[in-house]
Amino acid sequence: MFRSLRNYNYRLFVSGSVVSNVGTWMQRTAQDWLVLELSHGSSAALGVTTALQFLPVVLFGLWGGMLADRYPKRPLLMAAQSLMGLLALAMGVLTITGHAQIWQVYVMAFMLGCVSCVEVPTRQSFVVEMVGRGDLPNAIALNSSTFNLARVVGPAVAGVLIYALGGTGPIFLLNALSFAAVISGLVLMRTSELRTPEPVARAKGQLRAGLRYVWQRPELLMPILLVAFVAMFATSFSMSIALMARQVFGQDASSFGVASSVFAVGALGGALLAARRGRPTRRLLIVGGIVFGVAQIVAGLAPTYAAFLILLVPAGMAMITTNTAANSSVQLAASPEMRGRVMGIYVLVFTGGAPIGAPLIGWVGELAGPRLGVVICGVMCLAGVGLALLLTRFAAGRTRRAVVRGVVAAPGGAR
Repeated sequence: MFRSLRNYNYRLFVSGSVVSNVGTWMQRTAQDWLVLELSHGSSAALGVTTALQFLPVVLFGLWGGMLADRYPKRPLLMAAQSLMGLLALAMGVLTITGHAQIWQVYVMAFMLGCVSCVEVPTRQSFVVEMVGRGDLPNAIALNSSTFNLARVVGPAVAGVLIYALGGTGPIFLLNALSFAAVISGLVLMRTSELRTPEPVARAKGQLRAGLRYVWQRPELLMPILLVAFVAMFATSFSMSIALMARQVFGQDASSFGVASSVFAVGALGGALLAARRGRPTRRLLIVGGIVFGVAQIVAGLAPTYAAFLILLVPAGMAMITTNTAANSSVQLAASPEMRGRVMGIYVLVFTGGAPIGAPLIGWVGELAGPRLGVVICGVMCLAGVGLALLLTRFAAGRTRRAVVRGVVAAPGGAR
């Protein structure tokens, strides 16, 4: 389960990530609560904040993946992590001094999204440089485990600290401090042990080449399409946990933190199970997506807060199983010179659905209540799994027909 930790550089990376991820999840909880306070409980404002944080990925995500192919990944990661820390520091100072306004939260969310356009595909494609292809599925699963361990601890700690410290400002400052851990780990790595590929030279048409590369390979296209539909409504579901806790069950900030942590417990369990598996399968991807959709529907109909908490566990487990399997499948199938662009596309679809899903579910929650919003998330997730399979089959058919036409036309020279 922990075989990737035999790599010195990966141990440094994971250690720093645990601390930084805890701070990040503390900040996400504080950000959601701050938005609800500043907007007087508006679910639409919460949806807009989530959308703004992920909108830059839609606009610039493919360019971030291209940069990950062109430049050394470790310096890119250090610069991105430093910028994220500065944004958290600025928001913390504004909140503590009483100057925080809703538009400032919107700006911070958008700027975080801009940095993530480069940071996320770079970080995802950097893993194989630390551990190699043999340990890659295990390393990705352990990354998910640490991420979801932080998701368990961060929201619960944030909920308690918001109450104990009398506000969300100190949470932003603690997150700013947490970035020192991951930056230190990157600085201390042994560069001689990194499996660094040759940077891709700048040339025209590299973005189109990446898109064409994915479209022509079903082993890449299917997991990318499936995670696109699942992630669109997974983001909305995470947002809906706050609305369900506050508006349906009448809970306070600490209870909201507990609900987020329970969801992460399931995700952590799914990630640890993934670490024990070998190469992910197509069936695992499909079953994970279906179970996640069903779990959302049932959670939206939960009669009590206790039942809602219990149902969050299988939902989190199914979500992370799907995401981890898709991530491993894509990285293993991509060639080294294309991996940054492929991961840019993966990150685009993984996070780019939030500007669509989050405002939609927030609007539904505003009109008809959070319960209906959660149920719709589940229904759309199930529909997305079916659409991913249909689109992959359609793309594979077109590719085969194009190859046949090319082979037939080539001898005569007329196309």
